[in-house]
Amino acid sequence: MPFPSRRRGDIHPLTRAIRGCLGLTAAGSLLLSPVALAQQGTTAPEAATDLETLTVEAQALSVITEGTARYRVPLTSTATRLDLTPRETPQSVSTVTRAQIDDFSLDTTNDVLESTPGVTVERLETDRTYYTARGFEISNFQVDGVRVPMPYNNVHGDMDTAIYDRVEVVRGATGLMSGSGNPAATVNFVRKRPTYEPQAAVSASVGSWDQRRLEADVAGPLDEAGRVRGRLVAAGMESDSYLDRLSRERGLLYGVLEADVTDSTLVTLGHTWQQNDTDGNMWGSLPLYDSAGNPTDYDVATSSAPDWSYWDVETQRSFLEVQQALGDRWSLKGTLTHLDMRSDTQLFYIYKTPDAATGRISDDQLTLSRYDRHLEQWVADLHAKGDVDAFGRSHQLVLGTDWSQSRNQQLSRYPTASFDAGGQGLPPLDDWNGRYPEPDAWVAFPGTDGDATVKERSLYGAAKLDLAERWTAVAGARLSWADTTGEQYGVSQASDHDRVLTPYAGLIYDVTDRASLYASHTEIFDPQTEIDRNGDYLDPVDGVSQEVGFKAELFDGGADASLALFRTEQDNVAQPAGTRPDGTAFFTGGDGITSEGVEVTLAGELAPGWQASVGYTYLEVEDADGEATNTYIPRHLVRATTSYRPAALDALKLGARLRWQDDIERDRDFAEGKTREEAYALVDLMASYDFSDSLTGSLNLNNVTDEAYLTSLKWDQAFHGAPRHVMANLTWRY
Repeated sequence: MPFPSRRRGDIHPLTRAIRGCLGLTAAGSLLLSPVALAQQGTTAPEAATDLETLTVEAQALSVITEGTARYRVPLTSTATRLDLTPRETPQSVSTVTRAQIDDFSLDTTNDVLESTPGVTVERLETDRTYYTARGFEISNFQVDGVRVPMPYNNVHGDMDTAIYDRVEVVRGATGLMSGSGNPAATVNFVRKRPTYEPQAAVSASVGSWDQRRLEADVAGPLDEAGRVRGRLVAAGMESDSYLDRLSRERGLLYGVLEADVTDSTLVTLGHTWQQNDTDGNMWGSLPLYDSAGNPTDYDVATSSAPDWSYWDVETQRSFLEVQQALGDRWSLKGTLTHLDMRSDTQLFYIYKTPDAATGRISDDQLTLSRYDRHLEQWVADLHAKGDVDAFGRSHQLVLGTDWSQSRNQQLSRYPTASFDAGGQGLPPLDDWNGRYPEPDAWVAFPGTDGDATVKERSLYGAAKLDLAERWTAVAGARLSWADTTGEQYGVSQASDHDRVLTPYAGLIYDVTDRASLYASHTEIFDPQTEIDRNGDYLDPVDGVSQEVGFKAELFDGGADASLALFRTEQDNVAQPAGTRPDGTAFFTGGDGITSEGVEVTLAGELAPGWQASVGYTYLEVEDADGEATNTYIPRHLVRATTSYRPAALDALKLGARLRWQDDIERDRDFAEGKTREEAYALVDLMASYDFSDSLTGSLNLNNVTDEAYLTSLKWDQAFHGAPRHVMANLTWRY
């Protein structure tokens, strides 16, 4: 179907992105100037060369994966901010690199996390997503290693991946860097940075459901000496959908500058703008059964959205970094980030179930709402990192402090008392064309707004201690203060937590030069944003998380393998308990929740030209009575991506991606019994061919078996995932 015209006279997000791409032409003429071209194939000038070691050391997160075919990284700092190899990190770590993102057209963070071992992506609605690992919701997120508070633990819209070099995921509790001991995982989005040598790329894609995408990326030095460098990235996408009435438009602009202010000081300034506009979006989704408890079995394309619904999100994120070398062995880094996110939505929610005899849904089962949200966030971090010699050995130490303030403003408005839907209700959703009267006016009632502010501050420290031959310890602690003020929907959010200590300890024993045993322990204290039936926040989660495992470097050091056994004991964990009439999910606190299981991963080059990332997770989650809980999360999970470039035809690359999970289920809210989703596997195939050193074409065929599946059972509603679809891409690189 044709794309609907934009409302409110907005500039089309794709138009903005295309203008950004055109703007890159001017920037590219500077970045690819004769001065810059003259530097190609040579080392950076002396001043930049002197700083190159500083940049890599102080930017421990910047083990660059773009421009390589690697499915692994040699270092990670997500868990502790220490520079550790995967084998030195006493937790399970997985990375989705730029090569994987490009090979399988993982254009959104949802796509990336669906490829990450041990992670499930709960697409509850078309424009709101949650993530889980090890049986619990992921609430810890970082950008370039700096924590990003996430109210409600969910993402609105699709975050584009054009600006990221890679995404690192550390499973298990990482309260040392994230401010809480959530035992699920920490997800760290690592941005692309300017380059010392000029480079440029333009990519165009077309695919199923009239999807069209354009992306441009230019980077390089901006002065003759190479002391000032820049990067500009622009991307735009628009698409219809396999779901009735759903269409999307997305625009992205990212600019970053870095300058060697002195021979020991690096300053970086960057800004990202992204606009997500969705028409025909679902709030909630489809009832899974009727009033008699019979499965509804809707068609894959069925939607619960009227033709006037929309969800628009604008996100702007700015950051400033200053890195200062302190002698040869220490560095100091300060970061300040600002986030401004605004949502404008018009929503339509179906409450309870359709009539078993007719399939119809009455007007009193429908909630219509106009919802606006403004999230403003400031985050500051300052830390020093370096080496210390003691007891005849060298150790690594990091000491830091951070501070954040997040203000979340919300307003829900509803149709005026004069609104008359005519008593028509809805026919069976399979037969519905999306037509339903659109209110001409909306009004806010007492208690339908919110304005709450969360302030957090902390001190943290960590150390990698070389204890003895083959013995290493990783230890640290975080001391946190957090307080919340304000109200949300008529309910006070006031809370205050002082001097909360989150310890972290790990021990590694090198069995050989390439194999290690490890154990780690941390306590859990995790303030929650889930609400109970009355709209009050649940009390914080507390407990203990432990992990033991084996790690090895295989295939001549080209790949990392790990085996982990984990166990977590928690109290007051949020458990889904139903949905309020306004469409808001509510929860209860479950005591004695235990999660334990096994994870096996392998990532890297298994043979010349053969890259792979594979993960298997076995999970058990039980309550205090030994009964299974959180059963909407798979107990067995496989994530695998692989690609191969044959030596006899090295212009060709072939690959496959597998996502498999076993049966899941949930108790029904409005009828006896359970809703079940059978085990399923999604298989994606890719092929690319280098027509020249600069031009590459690729083809991605996703869900090749046309598997029918639901995107989540976290709520009592769900919708079908995408059927078989295709994407073709042509990329030019300089």
